[in-house]
Amino acid sequence: MKFMVQWRVFPELRHDVLKGFSMMSDDDVQNDLGDEIKLIGRWHDVSRFEGVAICECDNAQAIANWALNWNNAMELETSVVLDDDEVRALGKARFS
Repeated sequence: MKFMVQWRVFPELRHDVLKGFSMMSDDDVQNDLGDEIKLIGRWHDVSRFEGVAICECDNAQAIANWALNWNNAMELETSVVLDDDEVRALGKARFS
């Protein structure tokens, strides 16, 4: 399954979060995600200190655990999302 994780950093922690995140190595990022999550991409709106990540994982608990790594510094919302092909297949199956 694909998940969209949207976040907004708490205003009083913006610079601390940016400093910590910018110091993360590729290995740190993988350790943060865990073994079950594949990060597809992450986009940041630095002026508003919010952003979105799209990832793939078959275990919702792994996604929740990842969110817990960051929820002391930001609000997070997690949603299951589908790509274009998946939505088309769903529509065809439903309306054919």
